Parts: sequence; C-alpha cells; structure tokens
Amino acid sequence: MASATEENYLKALLKLSGESGECTLSDLSSELGISTPTANSMIKKLSEKNWIQYEKYKPIQLTDVGRKRAGLVIRKHRLTEMFLVEQMGFGWEEVHEIAEQIEHIDSDQFFNRMDELLGYPTVDPHGSPIPQADGVIQAKEYISLKEGQVGKKYRLASLDQSSREFLNFLNRRGIQMGLTLHILSHESFDGSLVVRYADHLNETLSGSVCEKLLVEEV
Repeated sequence: MASATEENYLKALLKLSGESGECTLSDLSSELGISTPTANSMIKKLSEKNWIQYEKYKPIQLTDVGRKRAGLVIRKHRLTEMFLVEQMGFGWEEVHEIAEQIEHIDSDQFFNRMDELLGYPTVDPHGSPIPQADGVIQAKEYISLKEGQVGKKYRLASLDQSSREFLNFLNRRGIQMGLTLHILSHESFDGSLVVRYADHLNETLSGSVCEKLLVEEV
C-alpha cells in the first residue's frame, strides 16, 4: 500500500514524464514545491519499491508497476471529480481540492461502485481522460482553439489547464464542455480570436486562453 505522499509523487512523475517517459529530479522538485534533497529522499524509497528507475545524475523513469499505480490514483481523482459534479451538484471549479483528499482511499470497491453509478464515464468534468481499471490512460488528440481556422466550428473537448481561476473565468463567459465555438476572426498581433457561441455573438478570447481550450472540428 502506498502512502498519500508516495501517490502524489507518482502522479507528478506521470504528469512530467510525458511522451519521453522520464523527468529530472529538479523538475519533480519544482512541480511539488519541495527542495531537491527532500525529493531525492522520497525517490530512493520509490526506487526500493520498484516503482521507478533512478540513478544519480540521470532522469527518473517510472516502471510499469509505478506507471500503473500512478494511473490508478489519477483514475480515483477524476472519477471523484465527475461524481461530485454529476451526482452532488458541485461546480467544476470546486472539485479538485476535494478529489485530492478522496483519491487516497484504498478501496477498489468504492471507486468501482462510483464508476458504475456514473455510467462508466471516459472523461472527467474538465475533459481529461479517466484511466481504465488497469491504470491505462487512453488520451485523445485534440488541437488548441488557437490552432483553429477562421470560419470553422469546433467543439470544446478538454482543457489544458483546470485551475480554479481559469474555470471561474470560463464560467463568467458561459464556456463549458461540449460547447461549439465558431471562429469569426483572428488577430495576428496577439493571437486573440473573436468567436461566436451560444448567445455570445462576438466574444474576444486572448491567445493565452485559446491555447488552453482543446477542441475538435465539427
């Protein structure tokens, strides 16, 4: 059984490793907001449990076992977020901190039941893929709205960031998952877009916002 701290390290490693499958100790320290010596101490423990591969001065790599464990923690987190939104009426901006606590409950039965009650969702409230029961994450490829073409319509499928501040920003502008956005014009100077959606006929979104909106053409 992994401790909550160990699970948080595994989650961070999975997030940072990306396609390369590895990350540096300094990157991990920065992600978790801790000192390098503190991170190094925990990395040694994870290595002893065969959850990672690590040699001094070389990148950290998750083992298959470690990657599965990390995927299962993320599964519990995202299922919890979906349950809080769909079954308990929480806003999508409210659920992260609660899920951070619940994700460490060590009960497959609890989360499998949650999955069943939700009808086996494949994504969380922010469009991020929910890992399967074996910890495997099947992510879909999307483009950012900033990459979209003028005159075309796109469905908001996921978010590249889900901070409370960003989600509240989207709330104030009536932007939610599944929304269709029609790109009307593009400002080359700052990358901003003028879009139409729902009852918003001419909404200007900055380039930085558009980068965080992951979409697919409709």
